Amino acid sequence: MKPQPYTIQLPATRRAFTLVELLVVIAIIGILVGLLLPAVQAAREAARRMSCSNNLKQMGLALHNYHDSYSKFPPAGFVSPNYPGGVWSVQARILPQLEQANLQNLINWSQPYSVQGLVARTRVPVYVCPSEPRDEIRLDPNANDPNFAHYPLNYGANMGEWFIFDPRNNQGGSGVFYPNSKLQFGSITDGTSNTLAFAEVKAYTTYIRDGLNPSGSGVPTPSLPADVVAYGSSSKSDSGHTEWVDARVHQSGVTTTFAPNTRMVYEADGNVYDIDFNSSREGKTFNNVTYASVTSRSHHTGGVEVALCDGSVRFISQSVDLASWRALGSRSGGEVVQLND
Repeated sequence: MKPQPYTIQLPATRRAFTLVELLVVIAIIGILVGLLLPAVQAAREAARRMSCSNNLKQMGLALHNYHDSYSKFPPAGFVSPNYPGGVWSVQARILPQLEQANLQNLINWSQPYSVQGLVARTRVPVYVCPSEPRDEIRLDPNANDPNFAHYPLNYGANMGEWFIFDPRNNQGGSGVFYPNSKLQFGSITDGTSNTLAFAEVKAYTTYIRDGLNPSGSGVPTPSLPADVVAYGSSSKSDSGHTEWVDARVHQSGVTTTFAPNTRMVYEADGNVYDIDFNSSREGKTFNNVTYASVTSRSHHTGGVEVALCDGSVRFISQSVDLASWRALGSRSGGEVVQLND
């Protein structure tokens, strides 16, 4: 047999990535991530906005069901010298219609919420927008119990344009809710599809209070945010819309004094705040009229979600005509509402 020639097989060489190729791959991945991330964020915001819209839809239907049960809308609290526990919010009244009857059963209506900490600190999911960055409990430093806390909300009840309540004659404002009210669907002569029920608000809003305090009614609606700031007295930072149980306008209400997302700039202690205003907190006195500018604000871009009295939900642009926005806040002003989708 002829011997086979002896051969040596060398191992195949492996070609590695060069540094330039590696950098190019990393750069391409970075570009793809940069292109995809805004799309993912936009999709998430769209989902949050849809969830927010659904919250308002549930609240609008709950309002209808409440009216079916009691033949009237819930008041924004009961204000009377003989009824100290009465400043429970509209949101507290409609809990059973939102499948929160067990929570409402804990409420003692004859006592103020300030002694019912278990209720006040409870998070009601339907009252919180998923885009709210401060979805968190707020301790009350002024409470007797150091552990007493509140939970915020993102949907205010429509309390009208500017004038809220006169305790001397029990007169309420132009909105759907005010203290001691007994309004019905028949009271909304502008039409339920042309009248706000609830609108978005931001939690932890700084507000100024106890300024102006007129002894009589008739103070005209301010034209500019600066006019309202000039009325101010004491301020409460990071406090407005942090108490869903409280019927007062700066906590659970909204007004149409200014268009959505209008900034009302207030400077104090070297800081700049976007504020709300309450001239005289409802139920604190029985001879001062309450005027308020509580702006509808949203964490969604370009406007706010609102629920109308017919149960529908709409997104209102922050560039809406002010006259049209104020007309939405009025239940019986006879205005013609013109909104662009």
